[in-house]
Amino acid sequence: MQGTIKRVVRDRGFGFIKTSDGQEVFFHRSGLRGLNFDSLHEGQPVEFEMRQGDKGPRAENVRGSGE
Repeated sequence: MQGTIKRVVRDRGFGFIKTSDGQEVFFHRSGLRGLNFDSLHEGQPVEFEMRQGDKGPRAENVRGSGE
């Protein structure tokens, strides 16, 4: 799937991705692949796999768009 970084909560180690269809998906820094959590920024395009987590959809294998 594709989306953009919507929000990053640096002190807690997670954030949210907005998908191309407008859905908001949680991600944790442990789900990043080839991206540095500390340099993520709002609006950054990403690709990811969506899984069902305990509290709803969760992004895994988050990587830069086009990688």
